[in-house]
Amino acid sequence: MTPEEFGEFDIGAVTANAIGGLAYIHGDMQRLWSQDPDEVSVYGSIAWFYAVNTGQISIRHGLRGSSCTLSAEQAGGLDAIGEARRAVRSGVPLILCGGVDSALDPLGWVSMIASGKVSSACSVDEGYLPFDERANGYIPGEGGAMLLLENADRARRRGRSAYGELAGYAATFDPAPGSLRLPGLRRSAELAMADAGIGPSQIDAVFADAAGTLEQDIAEANAISGIFGPMAVPVTAPKAATGRLFSGGGPLDVVTALLAMRDGLLPPTENVRRLPRQYSIDLVRDAPRVGRYEHVLVLARGHGGFNAALVLRRGEGVGAAP
Repeated sequence: MTPEEFGEFDIGAVTANAIGGLAYIHGDMQRLWSQDPDEVSVYGSIAWFYAVNTGQISIRHGLRGSSCTLSAEQAGGLDAIGEARRAVRSGVPLILCGGVDSALDPLGWVSMIASGKVSSACSVDEGYLPFDERANGYIPGEGGAMLLLENADRARRRGRSAYGELAGYAATFDPAPGSLRLPGLRRSAELAMADAGIGPSQIDAVFADAAGTLEQDIAEANAISGIFGPMAVPVTAPKAATGRLFSGGGPLDVVTALLAMRDGLLPPTENVRRLPRQYSIDLVRDAPRVGRYEHVLVLARGHGGFNAALVLRRGEGVGAAP
């Protein structure tokens, strides 16, 4: 596929970003303090901004279709894919969507450390242990994933096969701290399944948000077991091997889920050894899980109360899963 195959306004870009260009603006601030205001790039006025990825992608590839940027921390990447689906349904032929983030600079580190959720472990094998009784926070990573979203009928007419279908999407927001109402993660998953027209029994695997803190892991485990029943569906968190990628985490989980459905192989959750019995979830550990995965649920939560869920349906003719 090349942009030339489409009309001038046929391709859009929808990205998510949580951190902004902190590394770039940090360099500008150092030059401001140590040298002179004239040494500060005028580009810095927009380089820090969350929308810069959508802007640069659109400019460099000549994409003049419907475009936007979302910011909901870890949930934002799934929200970007959901927003892209809305654009496609409204008539935009093709959307490039997903998210990337990079926060491995001093400003990024300070903001994460201030949250109190970054692991203080000195060993990489003990630093990010989602759903483990030793969970002590997360390890930040950088990166993400981008996907092409297109109307299925149009893709077939162009002779293209899809890795999978975005069958359902939903987003919710947690109640205020101290509220007696439950967090919104379970509700987002239930709404996404309803949007896909399926029930819990048809979900073959769950890609968990996997916050890596005891409080949040318990809440997610309760949401999963509450929907599906105890130990009723395989759960995995491959981000334990990459770190939490913020807006890039959800899209990378989506790509991994699509490949898992294609290959019939669910990746494991690295380093987790001591899963509390009360979590009641079938966490995939130690080795990949072979199976046939027709529908996969992907979950994400963002700092401040954002929740998002996607239901993916296995694509036709993309592999020979067992």
